[in-house]
Parts: sequence; structure tokens; C-alpha cells
Amino acid sequence: MFERILVDHRVMAGVPCIRGTRIPVATVVGMVAEGMSPDETRQDFPQLEAEDIAEALHFAAAAVDERTLPLTPSA
Repeated sequence: MFERILVDHRVMAGVPCIRGTRIPVATVVGMVAEGMSPDETRQDFPQLEAEDIAEALHFAAAAVDERTLPLTPSA
């Protein structure tokens, strides 16, 4: 399903990373969440392609969809 995301216990102890790099998906998603554009993110990590960033975001969305999050109920 995710061709650009690698989970391998030999790479970053199994943290989901962008394939062919040691860049964690969480790092990419965090940069976007901080307001960085894909182009700005790629300036920091020139080995990334725009598709890597898009797939990292899709991966994060799928991960959230798969688990119960510890959120405080709204009043």
C-alpha cells in the first residue's frame, strides 16, 4: 500500500522512514505541521521527492485512523 515508506528493524530501530533514507515519517509530517511547504521541506532534505512527502502524510493519516487516540472529550 505504501511504496515509499519503509519499516525495517535494521533502519532507525523500525521507525517508519522514507524509503532509501533514514528520515523518519514523523520528521516529515512534523515539518509540514509546523507550516513548512513541501519545497521548504525538500530544501532541508534534498533527497526527498514531493511524492515522499505526500505519502508520509497519507501514512500518518492511515496510522491515526487505525488507533484510538488519547484525546480529551470536548465539553
